[in-house]
Amino acid sequence: MIGSSYSIGPVVKNLLIINGLMLLLKMVLGTDVAGHSVLDRELGLFALNSPNFRPWQLVTHMFMHGDFWHLFSNMLGLFMFGSMIEQVWGSKRFLTYYMICGLGAAALQLGINAWEIQGHLAELASYGISLSDVRPMAVLPLDDSFINEQLAVIGERTNAPSGAVITLLKDLAFPMVGASGAIFGILLAFGMLFPNVEIMLLFLPIPIKAKYFVVLYGLWELSAGVRAAPGDNIAHYAHLGGMIFGLLLILYWRRQRAI
Repeated sequence: MIGSSYSIGPVVKNLLIINGLMLLLKMVLGTDVAGHSVLDRELGLFALNSPNFRPWQLVTHMFMHGDFWHLFSNMLGLFMFGSMIEQVWGSKRFLTYYMICGLGAAALQLGINAWEIQGHLAELASYGISLSDVRPMAVLPLDDSFINEQLAVIGERTNAPSGAVITLLKDLAFPMVGASGAIFGILLAFGMLFPNVEIMLLFLPIPIKAKYFVVLYGLWELSAGVRAAPGDNIAHYAHLGGMIFGLLLILYWRRQRAI
């Protein structure tokens, strides 16, 4: 079982508060006429070549969440694992690690998104469709009637399959939100700092050592990202990015004899 003492440090405490307040603000501001969250439109992380991308989203997306349960699962991980890590590392180093993991997660996910978008464009190139044809359609807010109208225009002009265009449009028009990348970095750090501590999972009621849990979870995320199951809207590569950048940072600190 995880340690019985939970002394919450100032960074974990303030991250819990900020994330909770941001979800509350998101609920207060509500949605636009097309049903998109007003706050997600500005602070969620869009693809680099999306018309909705803004540089500050690289940071702000870490403090946005889709709903209460998305927030709860991430903040539970932050509380359970981050509290012990902050005690060991201190607040300054813990915050540095948290932010770098979050930024690393965003970098990997953006890279994968760019690669996927290029694949979609290559498929559509034979129909004479380029990014400039689809990109203007991705400006939020957009609704089904607008999408159908634009698809009709493109289809009439190029005979391109609407499904391929919609897939590309979704990659450009919908943001990534959540602290999951940073939280997965924290899981990795916990597994390295406390490898033999046993964790009891709600969905797997048997104890498992942290080092095995981290490895298995990382492999599962890689598998899920490669499979890309239809309807799966989880940014699996962002989770992997948080773990990868967390590992690199810990190895760097250890080489510098900092931890």
